[in-house]
Amino acid sequence: MYFKSTFFEDYTVGDKRVTLGRTITETDFVVHAGHTGDFFPHHLDAEWCATQPFKQRIAHGTMIFAIGIGLTASEINPEAFSKGYDKLRFVKPVFIGDTIHSEVTISEKTDAKKPEYGTVTEHVDVINQHGEVVLACDHLLLTKRKN
Repeated sequence: MYFKSTFFEDYTVGDKRVTLGRTITETDFVVHAGHTGDFFPHHLDAEWCATQPFKQRIAHGTMIFAIGIGLTASEINPEAFSKGYDKLRFVKPVFIGDTIHSEVTISEKTDAKKPEYGTVTEHVDVINQHGEVVLACDHLLLTKRKN
């Protein structure tokens, strides 16, 4: 992780970056359940899940969001601030043993309310080892202009 100043003008719509992968473990399920209080059987009860359509435990969507976004945090941009996330969708289930990575594409640049900033939209796809999108969202960045 390192600092890299990237101003609004430096972003180009269509630019893409791909993160390293991360394998999801049973420990991830247990730790996330403890952090959030979400002990639903869909995530923690293997016997019950065996009677359900996916036949195994499925990852918390919020955990995959947290890990998938965490994978994108390879550089710190002191010129930008996260405004949040839009259009968050849990597209496919993630299971213990799946390996995910994130692909970030600059999808839009617009003016911000304050003229010294612009808004950059990064579309984020979290993808499993089969090349399937499991989570998608848009990350909105309030980004300083050079002038």
